[in-house]
Amino acid sequence: MKKLGFVLLSSALLLTACANNQSKPSNTSDSSKVTALSEDKQKMLDKATADYKTFVQEQIDKLLTDTEGFVKLLKEGKLEEAKKVYPLIRMSYERSEPIAESFGESDVKIDFRLSDYMDENKTEEGWSGFHRIERILWEDNTTKGTESYGDQLVNDIKELKAKIATVDVDYKVMLTGAVDLLNEVATSKITGEEEVYSHTDLYDFRANIQGAEKIFQLFKPLLEKSDANLVKELEADFKSVNSLLDKHMTDKEHYKLYTDLTKEDTKELSEAVIKLGEPLSQMGKFLSGE
Repeated sequence: MKKLGFVLLSSALLLTACANNQSKPSNTSDSSKVTALSEDKQKMLDKATADYKTFVQEQIDKLLTDTEGFVKLLKEGKLEEAKKVYPLIRMSYERSEPIAESFGESDVKIDFRLSDYMDENKTEEGWSGFHRIERILWEDNTTKGTESYGDQLVNDIKELKAKIATVDVDYKVMLTGAVDLLNEVATSKITGEEEVYSHTDLYDFRANIQGAEKIFQLFKPLLEKSDANLVKELEADFKSVNSLLDKHMTDKEHYKLYTDLTKEDTKELSEAVIKLGEPLSQMGKFLSGE
């Protein structure tokens, strides 16, 4: 994940909506009813956030298991097999990206691109993670030199797994993370900057959308109580984005290379993600008590 230089869809709008709704005076005189509704909503919010944390833990568990298998391929010199599973393995991490800001230094170790690492450190020294291995596999067309990076990656994921258990997740973190992630997909990832050596960006796009959709599904029961139309809009927009990605699949789990997409293809995807992000950013209105 990279730092956003700008955003099209503002997560600040989401938080402002939360703050504004929290400041609205109640129109009912039945304070006990308001309290009951508030408690009921809080229970639903707590369940959604707990379920989401479980989801992320499951994704990181899968990431660890799959990465251990990936590193075995690297050590056995199985170049083509390693290349084939590389984008599939990464999807577990990409589904978890809405809360990647909570991962701290682990995100840097596991998923930093060279350009972002250079921006912060002015040198390649110390750069590691998936993209470090990606460059060797595709630029050098060999597994030689990946072994130590693979071992480090496994250790870094184990560290992240332990960290996840202590991460405090609330609905604002989830929603702002999802909106920011869609911003990134629509404005920067869509340029092919994520997987600059392998060009397997569409796997990341799909996983990012799945991560955002998981958050929507967890909050959907609450949203249906206050804004059924927004639910329908989000369902339609998620379906639209997923249908576009389906068009670029080559089999049941693999996708075209980013370099095989036309300008119209990337424009169509970007516009669909932007359209999805706008209603997603409005979810804070009902969650905060409208």
